[in-house]
Amino acid sequence: MNPLTAALVRKLAGFGLLGLGVLGLVLPILQGFLFLALGLFILRDQYGWARDGMAKLRARWPRQVEGVEAMETRLVGWGQRQGERLRRLLP
Repeated sequence: MNPLTAALVRKLAGFGLLGLGVLGLVLPILQGFLFLALGLFILRDQYGWARDGMAKLRARWPRQVEGVEAMETRLVGWGQRQGERLRRLLP
């Protein structure tokens, strides 16, 4: 995937989750805080305000943030392994 396209998809996903988080703060059906936290997590590498928000979350819930970051590392590694496997299958 083109790096510019990947950044755009990441931004759209992050802002979409932030939007759901705001809705979730008003609507009783959605977990607003969860969506806000995930949106900040996705956008943390691209925006300073999201990085600051993640720092506040890390100060409040360090184990949970570390767990999510470890899960992200595992998923990135899994995706890379699957990509290599697919490249080997396709000539």
